[in-house]
Amino acid sequence: MSTPPRLALIIGSTRPQRFADKPADWLIEQAATRDDFTLDRIDLRDFDLPFFAEASSNLHAPTVDPKALAWQEAIRPYDGYIFVVAEYNHSITGALKNALDQAYVEWVRKPFSAFGYGSTGGARAVEHLRGIGVELQMVPSKFGVHIGGSDLFKVHPFGGNAPISEIEAAIKPSADAMFDDLVWWSSILREARATA
Repeated sequence: MSTPPRLALIIGSTRPQRFADKPADWLIEQAATRDDFTLDRIDLRDFDLPFFAEASSNLHAPTVDPKALAWQEAIRPYDGYIFVVAEYNHSITGALKNALDQAYVEWVRKPFSAFGYGSTGGARAVEHLRGIGVELQMVPSKFGVHIGGSDLFKVHPFGGNAPISEIEAAIKPSADAMFDDLVWWSSILREARATA
């Protein structure tokens, strides 16, 4: 049997008061119960990325900025990605968009999904993310996890601040479907990239 796929959970918000850690922690716990993949946390806060200012993406020209190079090195080894997506004004955070732009070849032909949150479950932001991912030659999964409406109010600090386990029955089937799909795509695409 081959090595299980390595997936990265990328936290897409850098705000000091962000909610992202709560769903990220829950997803890491869910992943720990499985043996068909590994899931590592990558936090954009740890990279201090400048605004994208390279001559081109690294598909066309080598990256110069050492912070961007460190980011590329951090994401390169993974077979697929899950983005924790906060919805800001119907889209992804500026920090996440900038991080996506700071790499290119590292994303190509790798699958991704999202754990979105916001009033509509982060759905509009996740749809924007899918379009960006396609342009980066990534493979978007149909499946994702969304926390919105009354569920968000129940677990968000501005609402009831309950643990995510309080809404687990509503979101765990989505998380399982997302994991299953990412394992399939990441395994197939890893093999295809190796033979290309």
